[in-house]
Amino acid sequence: MEFQGKVAVVTGGCHGIGLAVVRAFEREGARTAVIDRSPAADFVGDVGRKEDLEAFAAFVRERYGRVDFLVNNAPPLMRGIDACSYEDFERALRVGVTAPFYLTKLLLPLFGQGAAAVNISSSRDRQSMPGTESYTAAKGGISALTHAMAASLAGRVRVNSVSPGWIDTEYRTYEGPDALQQPVGRVGNPDDIAEAVLFLCSPRAGFITGENLTVDGGMTRLMIYHDEHGWTYRP
Repeated sequence: MEFQGKVAVVTGGCHGIGLAVVRAFEREGARTAVIDRSPAADFVGDVGRKEDLEAFAAFVRERYGRVDFLVNNAPPLMRGIDACSYEDFERALRVGVTAPFYLTKLLLPLFGQGAAAVNISSSRDRQSMPGTESYTAAKGGISALTHAMAASLAGRVRVNSVSPGWIDTEYRTYEGPDALQQPVGRVGNPDDIAEAVLFLCSPRAGFITGENLTVDGGMTRLMIYHDEHGWTYRP
């Protein structure tokens, strides 16, 4: 019960990584406040809307009066340059970058001693595939925002980010090349990310701020060349 009596705020906490983070905090004794568009959320709202963020911050203040941990997890949409409209791209940045910035700003008066914020980025903040511009831009933005906020909030809130790799939110087991292309030999699941988030929020990470923790089974560290390790490039 490492976080007994603490309050954790999680965006997009009704599914996937966000749900795993909420369950992990609650397992360790924390009380949680979740904003999500799902009716199962503590506060039903859209983090892409300024008014919803302000109303959610008021909700947290009224219910708990304090915040110990903030996890900005709500994911932006993924569309490529051929299909992504101006409005789509703008919304991706609102959800993926503006919302974490503004919600952190709104909750600042509620953060107590030892507070921590964790932003969920992605290994796509440094590598890409075709058709991902809106998502990749948002994840690159949140990674940069993380170290900027860490500097501005020094002494008040530690701010770090986690960059997941391939995470299967359905907890399916993969075999063959899908698993073996990752140095740890398997595809990740939401619990892998939740445990990283809890570590960064804990006193054990008290000397860590402004950092990005990549949790991807080593996949982004594996160099790939044509005709090596069974890889063949087919343009």
